[in-house]
Amino acid sequence: MKAHYYLGWFNNFFSEKLGRLLQEDITDRKSLAMISSNPSVYEDDGATERSWLDQAGIIFDEYHLINYRVQKKDAQTKIQNASVIFLLGGNTLKQNGFLMEYDLSKFIKKSSAVVMGASAGAINMSAKWLCSKNFGYKVEMSSVYTGIGLDNFSVLSHFDLENNIELVQSELSLLSKEINIYASNKDCAVRVKGDKIDVLGNVFLISNSKIQKLNETI
Repeated sequence: MKAHYYLGWFNNFFSEKLGRLLQEDITDRKSLAMISSNPSVYEDDGATERSWLDQAGIIFDEYHLINYRVQKKDAQTKIQNASVIFLLGGNTLKQNGFLMEYDLSKFIKKSSAVVMGASAGAINMSAKWLCSKNFGYKVEMSSVYTGIGLDNFSVLSHFDLENNIELVQSELSLLSKEINIYASNKDCAVRVKGDKIDVLGNVFLISNSKIQKLNETI
């Protein structure tokens, strides 16, 4: 049974609990495919996220960074062959555009790999997400973007929720009437495996305009 990990950002490394879960879920370690969130920039892309896995003792035989240096067909093949797919953090909009341009979403959805996303990557894994200047995007008008849709909910990841609860609740009120939204800050994770959703760290659920802090289940 494959697992999906919607991560915040980790200033140091994965917690012991999260590392243990990943060790259990990632049994096939032949190939890690990392999808850039800034595919025109090549230096050090993915180094931080890879260091988290290294620290947790999760080492792969092959590492592939998917960006504009990789041809579209090759990128799709690397996704199909990956043991783990990791959508990197950074620029949510650029990554969303890259996923569409390279037609990667359908291959990610069909894959039997463990799929992970950090910050921007976690947002793009979700079914849809709100792009708003109040969330730090350089846009004039708020709009809803379509993500990969691995699970039927929305994600707001790596945002200072604790000091902006009312803003977040107001901004996401309309979308939350259509779809559940999991919102988290740093050092957090939402893990979906089968029908079970687990949370680690400070994770909030916004549903039908109401917001509640969830209890950790990991």
